[in-house]
Amino acid sequence: MINLVNFKPKRIEKMKIFVAVVMFLMVTNSSLARDRVVKCRIDSGNHTVYNGRCMFMPDGGGSFTLGSPYKGEALTRYIEMVSVSIVGRGYADVSGLTTSGNNSRWGEARRSSRDRACWVGSDFRICAW
Repeated sequence: MINLVNFKPKRIEKMKIFVAVVMFLMVTNSSLARDRVVKCRIDSGNHTVYNGRCMFMPDGGGSFTLGSPYKGEALTRYIEMVSVSIVGRGYADVSGLTTSGNNSRWGEARRSSRDRACWVGSDFRICAW
């Protein structure tokens, strides 16, 4: 309960300003991590299966998903999207969603020391610039 004897309207105004600043910072920070079109490349085995523009969708903590930049289209003939989920410093689990709706685990990947935009697994490489 507010003690009307010691009530100070300036405190409420300061609190309103503080809350407004915090809300602004929350909106600003969340808008920094938004979907955007980037250049990407996906290699499987010794073949490049995709090299072009893709939609980069951040999932938080460095994790992300790559998909087609065109709404309603698949990334490739067989790949709907690829997800890189960070599990530790420099390590990620990579999985894909096929155009037939199957989730497939590609395996563990390490962040490339030569190109930090790339994640390298035993038989695949995913890069997003």
